[in-house]
Amino acid sequence: MAMWPFGKKKKDAGKDESQDKNTTVRTDAADKEVKEATAEPASAESLVTEAGESSTAEGPAQASAGLVREDQDDVEGVAGVKAVAHDAINGEMGPYDGDNVDIAEFNFEDFSVGLLDLGSMRIPLPKGSQVQVEMGPDGPRMLHILTPHGRMTPVAFAAPRTPGQWAESAKDIVKGLEADGFTAHPEDGPWGSEIVGTSDKGGIRIIGVEGPRWMYRLTLAAPAGKEEELAQLGREVVARTFIYRGEQPILAGSSLPVMLPQQLAEQVQQALQERQQQAAQPSSAQNSAPADNAAGAESGAEAEAREQLRNLDDHENK
Repeated sequence: MAMWPFGKKKKDAGKDESQDKNTTVRTDAADKEVKEATAEPASAESLVTEAGESSTAEGPAQASAGLVREDQDDVEGVAGVKAVAHDAINGEMGPYDGDNVDIAEFNFEDFSVGLLDLGSMRIPLPKGSQVQVEMGPDGPRMLHILTPHGRMTPVAFAAPRTPGQWAESAKDIVKGLEADGFTAHPEDGPWGSEIVGTSDKGGIRIIGVEGPRWMYRLTLAAPAGKEEELAQLGREVVARTFIYRGEQPILAGSSLPVMLPQQLAEQVQQALQERQQQAAQPSSAQNSAPADNAAGAESGAEAEAREQLRNLDDHENK
């Protein structure tokens, strides 16, 4: 296994050299030292697009609450699906439980162009990436991270105290991919099974990790030839992500609330105003597809990723 050394900020570097070993993260990616960056993505790095449009609680959890055991080996016909024990509080790599782990202690500068703060998720944006807010008829529909290798769609869910939600959801994910013409199967990853769908146009990979009363899922859509590069980058993003479940009651399986940074919120508001102006004018044919009411639900990101993959393929062939 290679190493991801998550460095502490300089002000903490001299406190205790022996503690530096505890910030080392073991994964399959190359060595990188990283630091927390700005609170919002740069304006040149953010996009707002229409749906389908292509563009390049109880109190603080105890320490043991971050540990998710490996107890799911086969799930109703999906053989080999499992979740590796992950400690989101005292573990060596993320995703971290932001309610118990201070993101300010980490140094993500060498990896990230900025910190995307979505309220329930804080995601260091890889260098060379952009943020895309996809618009549906009624407002924001999905948020994507665009990279040179493909797209990432992050979603965080509330989960029951008992682990197993990721393994259980794998059945529906595999069925959805197969119904859309993909060959789907689980592959081993740093956090257990990743669900992979392949086709002649490219591939979709869904990484799922469970934490204390939450599940984080990153859906990757890559055109043919870029699947492995996106998989590696996606794992690096997952390992640096912080999830903020909070103490409020949320039904298990429901997506955690997302708040857009001010910069993106202003772009979304502008897009909505432009849409309202266009709707007020006579139009010959506007065939907007209906919004997916399940966006943010268990199958929403996968359905969107399949559409992304088609869009990416069309973009590559232009």
